[in-house]
Amino acid sequence: MGIIVSGKELSQELKDAMKDEVVSLQNEYNRVPHLAVILVGNNPSSISYVTGKSKACDYVGIKNTTITLEDTCSEAELLTLIDKLNNDDLVDGILVQLPLPKQINEEKVIEAIDEKKDVDGFHPENVSNLWLKKKCMYPCTPKGIMKLLAKANIDVCGKKVAVLGRSNIVGLPVAKLLLDQNATVTICHSKTSNLKEITQEADIIIAAIGKPRFVKAEMVKEGAVVIDVGVNRDENGKLCGDVDFDNVFEKTSVITKVPGGVGPMTITCLMENTIEAFKNKMN
Repeated sequence: MGIIVSGKELSQELKDAMKDEVVSLQNEYNRVPHLAVILVGNNPSSISYVTGKSKACDYVGIKNTTITLEDTCSEAELLTLIDKLNNDDLVDGILVQLPLPKQINEEKVIEAIDEKKDVDGFHPENVSNLWLKKKCMYPCTPKGIMKLLAKANIDVCGKKVAVLGRSNIVGLPVAKLLLDQNATVTICHSKTSNLKEITQEADIIIAAIGKPRFVKAEMVKEGAVVIDVGVNRDENGKLCGDVDFDNVFEKTSVITKVPGGVGPMTITCLMENTIEAFKNKMN
């Protein structure tokens, strides 16, 4: 039976430590880190995420400015706003909440953000530096996953890891972070033909594919570590992950739940990245 590693508890520990750090930064530099969040439109999920980020900022002591634009806003309007924030010395981190309305090119928007203020870690400069093992801003969810594994005392060195999903936001960067710690990583996706065989051999499974309860007990070997990144609604509208938790739990040594697992860590790592961007600027 698995130990449930709580992202909620770890997140609280880290936020409490950051709270103290922000007080020290205020005393040293006479201001606190400042995160600017841009929300385009009124997507309910996006509003919920932005509200969560705002609450975390308030708790840690980071200044938060949320700028809301209509979903009819043009790409040019958004790029002009980003340019303004790039050139504002009192803004340390910039986050544009995704997804964006179809008239706006997300790639162009991400590239427009100053890479030093890119607290999501999505800018091409940060992505390339991650793969080149250079100093960069780590994307929040992969960073949170690695912290959860460390909290559970999981040494990934030499372990077989199956990463389910190849997105630029989670799958690819977490695979790279695992490789950097000498794990043997297999990235699986919708075209993987022998998925069950791969997951059955994996010491660690990272599920990030966006399919409710996709990972079944027969896909998991006894004693495996399972990290569930998925946030889905099942046929009854209940929040669930990519893992069939109730049935998989018994076979694991360590597992995360949805909600309360990876999700809180993503927001906490955003706070960390904002503080890091501030310190990089000041030092």
